[in-house]
Amino acid sequence: REKDDKHKTWMPKFLMAKEDKDQRKSSGDVERNIFKVKKSNAEKSKKMEKEEKFFRETFMYDKEINVINTATAERSVPSKRRVDLPVTAGERLDVIDVTEGNAVICRNSEGRYGYVLVEHLNFR
Repeated sequence: REKDDKHKTWMPKFLMAKEDKDQRKSSGDVERNIFKVKKSNAEKSKKMEKEEKFFRETFMYDKEINVINTATAERSVPSKRRVDLPVTAGERLDVIDVTEGNAVICRNSEGRYGYVLVEHLNFR
């Protein structure tokens, strides 16, 4: 009988302490994760704004940026000039504008802009 009483009192205290500890950890982790996400989104948006500003200055592009179409890169192509956009095979690109000749102005997922030859893109 004494063993049962000791066991009953010991077990709830043990469980309660562990639950409180778990709740503190989980709420702290959630708060930390939220701050990390916000920080990375803020950094990403700043980087995209910087890329857009560079694009507008380099290309002398004063029109509103609208996505005309989306395309997938068929093969990896390194950039030879700063105005060319380096692409990797399978990368999804937003087509911003069509130019004279066989190149289009595209934007990648990182927010970089540049010319990509139509022959390297798949418009499905």
